[in-house]
This record gives sequence, structure tokens and C-alpha cells, in this order.
Amino acid sequence: MDIASFMVFAGVYFLAVASPGPGIAALVARSLSTGFRRAVPFVLGIAAGDLVWLAFSALGLSLLMQSFHTVFVVIKYAGCAYLIYLAWKLWTTPVESQSAAPAIRGEGLRLFFGGVALTLGNPKVMVFFVSILPLVVDLSAITPVLFVEIAVLTMVIINTTLLAYAFAADRARRLVSSPRAMRRINRVTGGVMAGAAAAIATRG
Repeated sequence: MDIASFMVFAGVYFLAVASPGPGIAALVARSLSTGFRRAVPFVLGIAAGDLVWLAFSALGLSLLMQSFHTVFVVIKYAGCAYLIYLAWKLWTTPVESQSAAPAIRGEGLRLFFGGVALTLGNPKVMVFFVSILPLVVDLSAITPVLFVEIAVLTMVIINTTLLAYAFAADRARRLVSSPRAMRRINRVTGGVMAGAAAAIATRG
């Protein structure tokens, strides 16, 4: 791929990542409720899920993986179930101050795998890597070096974009000072997370 081709891929991928969807909604809700740092593992999980789909596509396995429909249905509902759990925690956790509740042991790892499951089962991500990516990148001519280059570019774009969303949500959260307002934010963001889970569960 020449520079122009990389720029085309970067532009198309950025638009796919930045466009609003269930993943973005869940991430923003997470950052609004618990802050930027505790949203980072979720971002890394989403990025890892995209990397898995990229690997499937580069290895010519995307069509094969589509045949394992049941596997991806299970993954999708696992991710949705975790979002529902997070939504319930946000709705029911008491708010005593602007600070988020203390982190739970192992929370980061669970958030990471929750992000992975959410991405692997997200139809929006599937459509990009199975249908749109082959129109931008000649996957039949991909080499190990080219794959690494695309993977690095992919990780830079998705992590930068999603962390920007999380940071913006965290800044908005810091403008709130009263427990009553935080309780409302937690319940609204919990509702957004539940809505994101429902959106993913009911799509393709």
C-alpha cells in the first residue's frame, strides 16, 4: 500500500470508529459515571476486538467465522449481559460525593473482556471488517509486514478516538459537584448502557 492508500484506509476507519453506535454510547456512559481512568480498560478491550476482526479478515477467515454463527451469538449476548450488569450497578450504587465508587478488584480485566466481547458481537464492527475493509485494502495481497503496519495504524486510530470520547465525558463529569446530580448522571448513563446492550442484542 502506498501513502494514499493508507490515508484512504485511515479516513474510512476513523469514520467507522468515530460514528455513534452502541460501543461509543457504552464507553461515554462508563466514563461519565466512573471517570476516565476506569474507562481505559474498556477502550483497550474494544480495540483488541477490532484487532481480532482485522486478523480474521487478513487471514481470509472472516467468511469462515461467519459460519460459526452460534459462537458469535453467544459472544454478543455475553457482551450485552455485561453491559446490563454495569447498567444495574450504576443505577443502584449509592452516590456519596462526586468521586466514583472505589474500584472493584479485577474490574479492569472484566471491563477489558467485556469490551472484547462487545466488539466481537457488534454487527457494526462485523460489517466494516467483512464488507467495507476488503473494498479499501486488497486482502489477497497482504503481507506480514503490511498487516503489522495496518494493525498499528488501526490501534492508533481507535485508541486515540475512543480515549478522546472518554476524556470528553470525564471532563463533563467533573463539572458536576452534587451527589444528587451524580445520581442522575449514573441513572441516565446506566440507561444508556442498557440501551446499548439492547441495540446490539436486537441487530443482525
